[in-house]
Amino acid sequence: MSRIDDRLKELDITLPEPVAPVANYVPFVKSGNLVFISGQVSIGADGLITGKVGQDLSVEAGVEAAKACGINLIAQLKAACDGDLDRVVRVVKLGGFVNCNPDFTDQPKVVNGTSDLMVKVFGDAGRHARAAVGAPALPLNAAVEVDGVFEIK
Repeated sequence: MSRIDDRLKELDITLPEPVAPVANYVPFVKSGNLVFISGQVSIGADGLITGKVGQDLSVEAGVEAAKACGINLIAQLKAACDGDLDRVVRVVKLGGFVNCNPDFTDQPKVVNGTSDLMVKVFGDAGRHARAAVGAPALPLNAAVEVDGVFEIK
C-alpha cells in the first residue's frame, strides 16, 4: 500500500470508482508530467449533491459537496497514475465552480472543501493555485464542480 493510500485510510476516505464522462470528453489527459482532470461534480457516497449553495444548500453543505469533488478528483488521479498515488509530485491548480445565485459571494469558502482535502491528503504538495467562481447552473444541477491539474513522476 502506498503512503498516500495509508493517508487516505487514516482520513477514513474510500475512493470510489472513477466517474465515467457524461458527454464527449475524457476523464483525464496526461501531457508530459502533468495530468489534467476534467471537472468532477459533487457525487458523494449517497449520490449526486444538487442545488444552489446559499439557497438550497448551506455553505457548510457546499463545503461537503466540494470535498466530494475532491475525492472524485483523487479517484481519477489514481487511475491516471496507474493506481500509484505516490507518483503525485504536486497539486498544481484547481478550478472550482459553485452553483449559486448572483448575490452569493462565499465561493472561496465552499471550494475550500476541495483545497483543504488536497492539503490533508498530499501535505505541502497539496498546496495549489486556484480559482473559485460562481455559476448560474452546473451539469446535472450539481452543487459544485472542480477540475484540476496535477504534476506526477
